[in-house]
Amino acid sequence: MDSSADIVNGAPTRDDLRRYDALLAALRQLGSAVIAFSGGVDSSFLLHTAKVAMGDRVLAVTATSPTYPRSEREEAVRLARSWGIRHRLIESNELEIPGFSANPPDRCYHCKKELFGILAGIAREERFAAVCDGSNADDERDFRPGRRAAKELAVRSPLLEIGLTKPAIRRLSRSLDLPTADRGSFACLSSRFPYGTRIDEESLRRVEACEEVLRGFGFRQFRVRVHDAVARIEVGTDEIPRLFEPEISEAIHARFRENGFLYVSVDLKGYRTGSMNEGLPEISPGLVAGPPEDL
Repeated sequence: MDSSADIVNGAPTRDDLRRYDALLAALRQLGSAVIAFSGGVDSSFLLHTAKVAMGDRVLAVTATSPTYPRSEREEAVRLARSWGIRHRLIESNELEIPGFSANPPDRCYHCKKELFGILAGIAREERFAAVCDGSNADDERDFRPGRRAAKELAVRSPLLEIGLTKPAIRRLSRSLDLPTADRGSFACLSSRFPYGTRIDEESLRRVEACEEVLRGFGFRQFRVRVHDAVARIEVGTDEIPRLFEPEISEAIHARFRENGFLYVSVDLKGYRTGSMNEGLPEISPGLVAGPPEDL
């Protein structure tokens, strides 16, 4: 019997291939689309498939802001260029959106409402049939308040609609030789702060700088969660031992201190999506299921 790792890392299953064909058919039926593109696993797979299905009637749009790391933006630009897809960068400073910086539990709703509104305007002006995002079928099981904004603005989520999960997207991406197949999951930098903690540009810069330290040491999946003067590091459980190698631990501690943290801790449970949601007493049904983690 295959192990779970074999299933995730192996070739696409028959069901994966069936859903991929259904995705191509659905995109061809749309005819044209503006794709919310972050350069992450999901949106990259969607963009590549949209190019196959719709040719030049695809426009990738990436929102640049203080919550979006420069390294992610550069990767998005590189990918779109390598695939010969029209790509546009737009400014969307979430910190200026009323209700965002206070970091309430529905923070993502405010962010996505502005983003999808901008994309909907582009689609209307340039006569694209739809705006699409990279939400996948797994996102319906997580706390995703931004999904409400997607529904309000009639944003399509083809991966979710076809029932493609993250493991299936990785398998299909690997079979298509997409460089994003094994990339770690990404979420905007605002997700590193406990709800109710005010977010500002300097705090975001500190988190980005610390995560670049982890990236530089080759960690694949990581987050730096902020708890006042404490930085809590999450990495994949298989990568936790590397954090305690003397050269790495000393460098991380020194660089994190340079960026204003007094203490550096390691979460022994490892990386997991939405760990800041664990403190929420209750999730409102109206806020569940939202945009992909890599927007």
